[in-house]
Amino acid sequence: MAVDFASEIKDLRQTMASVREVTDLERLRAQIAQLEQEAAAPDLWDDQERAQQVTSSLARANAELERITGMDSRIDDLEVLVEMGTEEDDADTMAEADRELVSLRKAVGELEVRTLLAGEYDPREAVVTIRAGAGGVDAADFAEMLLRMYLRWAERHGYPTKVMDTSYAEEAGLKSATFEVNVPYAYGHLAVEAGTHRLVRISPFDNQGRRQTSFAAVEVVPLIEQTDHIEIPENELKVDVFRSSGPGGQSVNTTDSAVRMTHIPTGIVVSMQNEKSQIQNRAAALRVLQSRLLLLKRQEEAAAKKELAGDVKASWGDQMRSYVLHPYQMVKDLRTEHEVGNTAGVFDGDIDAFIESGIRWKRSAERAEA
Repeated sequence: MAVDFASEIKDLRQTMASVREVTDLERLRAQIAQLEQEAAAPDLWDDQERAQQVTSSLARANAELERITGMDSRIDDLEVLVEMGTEEDDADTMAEADRELVSLRKAVGELEVRTLLAGEYDPREAVVTIRAGAGGVDAADFAEMLLRMYLRWAERHGYPTKVMDTSYAEEAGLKSATFEVNVPYAYGHLAVEAGTHRLVRISPFDNQGRRQTSFAAVEVVPLIEQTDHIEIPENELKVDVFRSSGPGGQSVNTTDSAVRMTHIPTGIVVSMQNEKSQIQNRAAALRVLQSRLLLLKRQEEAAAKKELAGDVKASWGDQMRSYVLHPYQMVKDLRTEHEVGNTAGVFDGDIDAFIESGIRWKRSAERAEA
């Protein structure tokens, strides 16, 4: 069936008009101007960590502006390409136009999804924690597979990540892992990944080759910012120190540099061991604890509003995705019904379609509630 390029190009232009309407380009330009001013300061590199933050933020902001403003030029170029191919009846040119259309659909779709991220904390960076659930060693192995999946997803996009804590299981895999994704809107994108993930496969740890179902939980919270003012009194904290450990429980540090921080009123526990010193691990643990308390506060406020409105429906994200490797190959999101057969690609970080469909589904559910 021949592609209706005129209709497709019209749809792309309409979508971009909506994107520009929602996106505050003037604010983005003002942010770039401010960052350029900071980057030009002669003493910028006196504080290397701050300098890296400024230069990285500037590069990302410029890329975001170019991503939006450059899309119109790509659509114009596609229109010219189609006109040339049509006039000259050139199959190669039309094939090139078809490939560019597919690429543009994807790029414009990603921009459109960004406009749906209007939550209070959506623009934040993210802290992700993965915990092995029921399923023994298979669950621990599954948790490690999910950690790799998310890190590969971030790598595909050029997003910087930092693994903050890894607690290894005895035989294989991970009991838990915590990492940051340090890019704007990381929380908005990854929040839809929160919930219970289920793996079905022939267990590589079962010498009888039986099928095993295992579970892992994914928690996503927005990274705390200095303006949040989440104060935690010292008498509400219990802090334990211990030696960092590697796979199989082996010690990888000869000093008690790892930190386990417990918030006594809520029972929330945060462990950090991947920084070089106890002071750094304590600061990292406190930041993640503050992030979790911030999200807890938001959830409590939302629950109170729902109770006042008489809404008794369960939250939208418990068991949310199944990864089936036997007797067939399929990854399926149980909320959006989105599914793919390329399980290897998914575990290698190809999860954009799941994230995008999850964001659209969540936004649709929020509108329905409103």
